Amino acid sequence: MTLKYYHAEPLANSLKSMAPLFEKGLAFESVYVNLHKFEQHEPWFVAINPEGQVPVLDHDGAIITQTTVINEYLEDAFPDTPPLRPATPEGKARMRYWNKFVDEHVMNHVSMHGWHRMVGVIARGIESGAFEEIMARIPLPDQRAKWKAARSGFSDEQLAHATGKIDYALDKVEAQLSRTSWLAGDDYTLADINFYAHCGMMVERMFPDLNVAARFPRLIDWRDRVTARPAMQQALAMPDHTEPGLRTWSGEVR
Repeated sequence: MTLKYYHAEPLANSLKSMAPLFEKGLAFESVYVNLHKFEQHEPWFVAINPEGQVPVLDHDGAIITQTTVINEYLEDAFPDTPPLRPATPEGKARMRYWNKFVDEHVMNHVSMHGWHRMVGVIARGIESGAFEEIMARIPLPDQRAKWKAARSGFSDEQLAHATGKIDYALDKVEAQLSRTSWLAGDDYTLADINFYAHCGMMVERMFPDLNVAARFPRLIDWRDRVTARPAMQQALAMPDHTEPGLRTWSGEVR
């Protein structure tokens, strides 16, 4: 059995599927893909994932993409490893509810702020002709549109809308943590990893105006518990090749 994991820095999507590999004690080959050099759009990588996005899991030649799918795949393919999915149908449904919430109502709004602060700087630093050439190599139309939006800058209205969505999500998570130790119940699951990777990890630094520590104490306690897990420490210790000034913000370049 061989596992190969193609990934960028231990942030957002790359962190989301890296943490389960360590939690489950699975040996894997780490293949770093430099998003800042647009390696995800190089022919060698697009041959692996035609969508040109990280992360990608290669399990004995079976190529698995999309982080929520990768994480569920690991549960199915390695049932004898420590589980990150509840045992009961009800527990699985709760976990999947939270994963759906993060994927559909959290990730893109956090990503917009990350792109606004980080990717916009990169995009505006590329000369016009070169920028068009890079855009032509991006397989997904939505990703091309996102790059162009970052280059021109997101509007104040768009950013305020995204912040409001995050504020709602933090309230929702805080309320859930008043009832259960973890998002899907009393066990640490893929739902916790998902929210942590996309929002919980650096929410105070990303959204200082939301006064997170004072308003969401249970969220802060939860975040510290996730961070302290040995597997998460292993994942966070993976190489970070970003420029020092760009390490504050999550939301991978992709």
